[in-house]
Amino acid sequence: MLSVAKVQRRNAWRYYVRGVAFGDGRRPVGQSLKDAQEMAGLPPGRWLGRGLDTLGLTEGAEVSERQMELVFGQGRHPDADRIERRLLDDGADPATARRATVLGQPIEEIEARKQTPLLALDFTFRPQASLIVLWALGDAKTRRIIERAHERAIAKALRWLEDEVAETRWSSGRGRAKTPALVIAAFRHFDNRDGFPLLHDHCLIFNRVQRLDDDGEPVWGALDTVRLYQHVVATGTLYTLTMTTEVCEELGLATVPREVTPGLRPVMEIAGVDSELIDWSSTRRQRIEDVLEGLTYKYVEDHGRLPGERARHGLGWQAAQDTRPEKKTPRPLKQLLAWWRASALLKFGKQMVDGLLRRCRAAGAAIRARVDPRVDAVLAAVDVAAVVSTVRGKFARRHVLAEARRHLLETLRGQEFTRGLDDYIADRALSDHSRQSTVPKPGRRTPDADQLFYTADFAEPDRWWIAGTDGKPPRESSRYERARVASLAVQNAIHAARTPPAAVRDDAPAAGHTEDHHDQAPGPPHAVDHPGRDTVLTPPQRAAAVQIHQQAAMPEEYLEGRTTDPATWMRTPENLERLAAFTRAANVRRRAIEEREVPVPAADPFDPRRQEQEQQHQRPGPSPDVQP
Repeated sequence: MLSVAKVQRRNAWRYYVRGVAFGDGRRPVGQSLKDAQEMAGLPPGRWLGRGLDTLGLTEGAEVSERQMELVFGQGRHPDADRIERRLLDDGADPATARRATVLGQPIEEIEARKQTPLLALDFTFRPQASLIVLWALGDAKTRRIIERAHERAIAKALRWLEDEVAETRWSSGRGRAKTPALVIAAFRHFDNRDGFPLLHDHCLIFNRVQRLDDDGEPVWGALDTVRLYQHVVATGTLYTLTMTTEVCEELGLATVPREVTPGLRPVMEIAGVDSELIDWSSTRRQRIEDVLEGLTYKYVEDHGRLPGERARHGLGWQAAQDTRPEKKTPRPLKQLLAWWRASALLKFGKQMVDGLLRRCRAAGAAIRARVDPRVDAVLAAVDVAAVVSTVRGKFARRHVLAEARRHLLETLRGQEFTRGLDDYIADRALSDHSRQSTVPKPGRRTPDADQLFYTADFAEPDRWWIAGTDGKPPRESSRYERARVASLAVQNAIHAARTPPAAVRDDAPAAGHTEDHHDQAPGPPHAVDHPGRDTVLTPPQRAAAVQIHQQAAMPEEYLEGRTTDPATWMRTPENLERLAAFTRAANVRRRAIEEREVPVPAADPFDPRRQEQEQQHQRPGPSPDVQP
């Protein structure tokens, strides 16, 4: 999971040096950052990124307080003091010596235009709640595996940003260039502000990169931060997919979907981690829900209607800000681990805590035994295109790529996959099920591939209302719920197209049929038929195998006595009971309307049948046409 914050004001570096670099606590006044970190047992910040070579830094080196002030407070070289002294010794005037240490446009010039300079972006990476519980309550080996996977996933996500996303822009965006070399300062945190486990890393991406000018000389310029913001979701899904897959493969685990917010996309958590343990580590969630209930009630009073999906997101963010606690005194990790274990033992008992990893491995083995570690590229492309099209309407490749990574996590349940499969599914979804809506304008620069927008023609289901539970008001179906129905409908149509009529025997294909079925993509090593798949299966057999695999990967709540066919969803016990309740309510309303005095309109002399019916309605007693 990934969240982003801006580092804008010139004194923002003080917040990071005094708080973020100090475990999100309050550093004592007058104490140096290094001494405070050592006394609190906190790890120092470290430098990351390919752009460190241009600054004379090495990856993994410790971030000092003075470097933070120079880079993220003044936009200058991290070794600006030494450079400035050397220039002054050589006879340069102070203004020239200081200007030589500035990277890119000086902050003073930006502020002179009455603009707020953007110094950096804070990318915060954190695992799912179940992985955090395993890390906090597991043994030393489990913690090392999770921390190593966390670090590798962050490194992979940052490398992807450097290779595919990072660009610099100048001349009001008329000039652009790829800049695969970022400067990043990373800080590791172990807990939240309540002191409960929350493994996460703050990665401050410096808003300055180096490029070559027209003369081939290196110059510093600003990042295209809009592109970074646009690719936040794709970066977060890459981090989550990479970390979850590595942890599951190393420990023999698997994932299951957990609904956090009704109607929104489920979170893929580690199977076997009890929901009580997740709630124990997520201390703020209940407080946020309590505040959110009051905000929702006020929204209904002000607007006369329930909040829509966008409004619900805004109210959730406001509730999170209102419940944010004050900073705390940081503690060493060893002390935190002892406190977390004692708290969990006191609340859940020794059997639940000590048997956590064993239960997770047993649940993971059961899921891995029934989920095929292969992906049907055709159905994956359909699912990705249908979901993105229904949720967004118009979309770019970054949206499709993020959904492809979610699809792999939901389908494979933490199992390893062929490298590049996410890009292949995204490309196939765009080529087979989308059409380009961006039209290049004459005389203007041709848009890059990742700046093109697409649309698709999937039939979007009608909206429906879902009854509330636990005293909550009813809500409208979310875009994600409608997207799932649209996707499954198209997938079942593909299943039907793959299966020939019953008159055609499985062992006697129709004339002209070849094994080059349309679900086999030509060429790529990660197409539908991977090594190990029985290639002599007939189309009906292959369709049946794919159907079993897809159902095994579906969330359990979708398979309670039903198939992936949306037409069968209405026959579940829950939906039947809900429909019965709606029917009873409709009958009550109908009877109330029928018993009410209805004004009789003027009779039409040319319609004797209608006149006779109206006379019957005016007679006392119930009408013979009304059922009791």
